[in-house]
Amino acid sequence: MMRKRLLLAFGLLLGACSAQAATTLLRPARVWTGNANETAHAGWAVLVDGERIAAAGPLATIKAPADANVVDLPDTTLLPGLIDLHAHLFLHPYNETSWNDQVLKEPTAYRTLLAAQHARDTLLAGFTTVRDLGTEGAGYADVSLRRAIGEGLIAGPRTFIATRAIVATASYGPGPRGFRPDIDLPGGAQEVSGVDAAIAAVREQAGHGADWIKIYADYRIGPGGEVRPAFTDAELKAMVEAAHLSGRPVAVHATSDAGVRMAVLAGVDTIEHGDEASEDTFKLMKQRGVAYVPTLTAVEAIAQYFEHYEAGKTPPSKRMQESANAFRLALKVGVTIGCGSDVGVFAHGANWRELEWMVRLGMTPAQALLAATSVDAAILRRQNEFGRIAPELRADLVAVAGDPTQAIAAVKRVAFVMKNGTVYRSP
Repeated sequence: MMRKRLLLAFGLLLGACSAQAATTLLRPARVWTGNANETAHAGWAVLVDGERIAAAGPLATIKAPADANVVDLPDTTLLPGLIDLHAHLFLHPYNETSWNDQVLKEPTAYRTLLAAQHARDTLLAGFTTVRDLGTEGAGYADVSLRRAIGEGLIAGPRTFIATRAIVATASYGPGPRGFRPDIDLPGGAQEVSGVDAAIAAVREQAGHGADWIKIYADYRIGPGGEVRPAFTDAELKAMVEAAHLSGRPVAVHATSDAGVRMAVLAGVDTIEHGDEASEDTFKLMKQRGVAYVPTLTAVEAIAQYFEHYEAGKTPPSKRMQESANAFRLALKVGVTIGCGSDVGVFAHGANWRELEWMVRLGMTPAQALLAATSVDAAILRRQNEFGRIAPELRADLVAVAGDPTQAIAAVKRVAFVMKNGTVYRSP
């Protein structure tokens, strides 16, 4: 009896996969392709064949098979699947449970189950790809999460992972400050000192399956808790070289101007946060081709949780002002700006808040959408796989009510989600 049930379930699964592989014609009110300098095209349609886009253009020009599945999406704009370059699927909002308590009190198995739910929430919100920048004390559980999503066991975005972030000895949490010195606590990242240990850590993360290497170039290690560079130039450069030799790009947490500059000179690929970066440092980033991921929403969330910030009622926190200034400087200088929110600090599925912040601080809606689609795809080195609506690219497609190229708030009104040709949300 059990064997028959398993065979029946397998047959139903095959049937579902076959159904998803059929040709599908999507007919929204308009299509925005993710190409720079293009507006939304009214009256366009998109034809999907299996996992890939077969055609996109005016409805009259699309030759769909007679048996194609037709999905009408009136009053919506069809977009490339959105991308979040700075996610933490293994975290949940700090006003629910503090970061320390998540790392110290929530077992990895529980956090992994939560991460699966977070992945689903993210996908249903229209984000079909994320870069998860560290499990924050959950070890290498992101490797299994990525595998489960890739094999279709659970619903979630295409996930690029960093496994365990690399930090300088005694610079990260939990502890050692504020905890008993005679207790060895589980750490939120891998601690290293010295060039040899730093290189070994990069190789360890790569060996466990990291797509990106995440490094904390600075942290709150000054005598008064101020942010200071955490690694020497030699340590940073050695880690970047080791990562690049293995074919892996490097994402660096850096909030101080000194930390950002050291990381850029070391040859990193993206700067995360960059709150205090100066105009000269942003000019150096542009010159070196280093992308900037500002994580504006997490800064706001932390101000709400811990500094009594209320939107429209109280002044922005000091860090909110710094991050806003940095964003405007980067925009002025012309640095490549990607969309990455640091979601996990705030609720998964609310990733769209980052696009609203980018527009609030000076981007046009189209620029913010580009950051969350084709620009992010290029930062991931996957611009020929997804991030735009074009023939042969992955069928990652999201329909939202209204026109986000005119009013960015439309991105929160998700009506339809397709990833790799499979529909996960429909009207």
